[in-house]
Amino acid sequence: MQTVSVSKCGGKRMTGVLMQSSAGLPLVSVITAVFNGQPYIAECLESVLKQDYPNIEHVVLDGGSTDGTLDVLRQYDDRIVFWKSEPDKGVYDAWNKALSEARGEWICFLGADDEFLPGAISAYMALAVRHPEAEYLNSRERWVHSDGYERTRGRRWTWPGILRQMCMAHVGSMHRRSLFDRLGIYDSSFGTAADYELLLRARGSLKTAYMPNITVTMRAGGMTESRASLADATRAKIVTGGRNTMLAKMEYCIANAKFMLRPLHRAAGRIAKL
Repeated sequence: MQTVSVSKCGGKRMTGVLMQSSAGLPLVSVITAVFNGQPYIAECLESVLKQDYPNIEHVVLDGGSTDGTLDVLRQYDDRIVFWKSEPDKGVYDAWNKALSEARGEWICFLGADDEFLPGAISAYMALAVRHPEAEYLNSRERWVHSDGYERTRGRRWTWPGILRQMCMAHVGSMHRRSLFDRLGIYDSSFGTAADYELLLRARGSLKTAYMPNITVTMRAGGMTESRASLADATRAKIVTGGRNTMLAKMEYCIANAKFMLRPLHRAAGRIAKL
């Protein structure tokens, strides 16, 4: 007997509230994919709701959580714009679904266990005003490990520098909608590097702007904090970016060595704070 999945959804859009860009206030769509994220999802939602930028819609795609995540989303029914729960094929599949739901001129992706810092989206929109040609905006993130170690990450996009290493903080970075019209949606066949691969499609034509502000807190873990992510990024470099295979493999070996040393770096960082 075939099982039929039932979609569940909610949010202000279900009551007829539709948001849109207005003069001087482009609509920003924040997309969050979540699966069994009950411990942190409320903090993520609150960090968006507390932004001082007045034109934001939060689109949340849940992959069929069974841990109480839906109960939290229902508690925010009258405060977030749209949420939907149905089975998906992973984060990038959920992001692609959310792109069809998002109505913003600018689109960003915030993990279910990540949080925007106060004023982050206003700072981004001020950057967009200063760089009207930009189609991708990025900043810095505070990366926090469960053992107490933390550091900041995120640098300016440069080509071909980005071909050597994904050095931008993707969490919370802003994509103009026209960028997806130009490059397409995420290709989940690139695994954990699908976000990196999409930006590599633009090669040197990507128009960017950067600010050194820390705009988001990202908790360590997840799909990008694994050795498999290094292999995915290497494949994206070669296949999409056109990186020399030998160079890409050398860079993989170096990145893998650094990955193995991460516990030592964290321990040294903790000792330095004592």
